[in-house]
Amino acid sequence: MALMFAPLNRWLLPRVSHRPTLAALLTVAIALVIVVLPLVLLVASLLSQASEFYQQLQSGEINPAQYFRRIFNALPSWVTAVLDRFGLVSFNTLQRRLSAALTQGTQIVATQTINVGQVTFEFIANVFIALYLAFFLLRDGNVLGRSVWQAIPLAPEHKKALREKFTTVIRATVRGNLLVALIQGALGGLGFAVLGVNGALIWAVLMAFLSLLPAVGAGLIWGPVALYFLFAGELGKCLALTAYGVLVIGLVDNLLRPILVGRDTRMPDYVVMMTTLGGMAVFGVNGFVLGPVIAAMFMAVWHIRATTLADAQTGKT
Repeated sequence: MALMFAPLNRWLLPRVSHRPTLAALLTVAIALVIVVLPLVLLVASLLSQASEFYQQLQSGEINPAQYFRRIFNALPSWVTAVLDRFGLVSFNTLQRRLSAALTQGTQIVATQTINVGQVTFEFIANVFIALYLAFFLLRDGNVLGRSVWQAIPLAPEHKKALREKFTTVIRATVRGNLLVALIQGALGGLGFAVLGVNGALIWAVLMAFLSLLPAVGAGLIWGPVALYFLFAGELGKCLALTAYGVLVIGLVDNLLRPILVGRDTRMPDYVVMMTTLGGMAVFGVNGFVLGPVIAAMFMAVWHIRATTLADAQTGKT
């Protein structure tokens, strides 16, 4: 947050008579209004809709068995042959496994919804700590940066290269990935709402989250839904969702991500994807930033080392 809002803090500083404390307070307040509060409202709406969806499952208003039966009956013979090899050709067997997976997932969501009240204090404390640290990093960032700068045992030009790479990758990754995820999630949720898919907000949030994975993200959600429409005999909705997913949702990823992420970080798309996946596997959600940052810093240090060795060999010759 401190890195993302540092330009705003610098813009405010001369407009408040160069009072760093006031500029940092205003910056944190703006960040609270445009980032934290909308996120809280979105999470509250998501949990409410997830709880309602779970209650509909429990009451039988939404019956997964009917959807599974319709899909199973529409499967071509070669698909049932493949399922037969895995012992899934029986609809009852397939239904039990899919229903168990769906029930387990909705129980997890319901449990988290019930626990919201229990972790409210922890959530508020975490938000306060984040904003508190962001305030001091914004106010005292220059002093801290100079201390770190002086402590790094590298040549000034190498330290400058590392600092620029670190700042660029953080901003590009957060700005690019989050912006692409928000756009894809919003477009996907809108498309689902138009097509009458239940729980459009839940699917929108899932698509936004999965969109953090380059190339394949949102397709993991709208793809299976398009297949369901196909097997359910709703060919028009299937074609509409497929075209919308490829030409609209996918186009956002193909056009914006290289511009916002890959171009600034100067890393190939496949490196961004692999480091994002690896980072999330190791660090959790925060890994979508930490993974590319670690990779970019490694590549920068590698380049510095290779350049130094090449210069040393040239000097010897």
